[in-house]
Amino acid sequence: MFKRLDDTGATVSLKVDGKPIRARAGDTVAGAMLAAGVEHFRTTPVTESPRAPYCLMGVCFDCLVAIDGVGSRQACLIEVREGMAVETQLGKREAGR
Repeated sequence: MFKRLDDTGATVSLKVDGKPIRARAGDTVAGAMLAAGVEHFRTTPVTESPRAPYCLMGVCFDCLVAIDGVGSRQACLIEVREGMAVETQLGKREAGR
């Protein structure tokens, strides 16, 4: 669904749900996940409906993921970095995460 117009430039490696992906340096986590074909980033706490980024500017909170063990991070506002571990967030986050 999402395709880069120009796929040149420095890249970084990160893992999404344990699977390695490559992203362009400077991408947001949301942009990298969308470019890698990730279809949903979280599920809602009550109905477990899949959600994906909507606004891509930090307003809607549909892009919440766990990054390096910290839950409820807005993927659209965080830049990728080498070795980052991202997990889709299913339902309510656990206390302390």
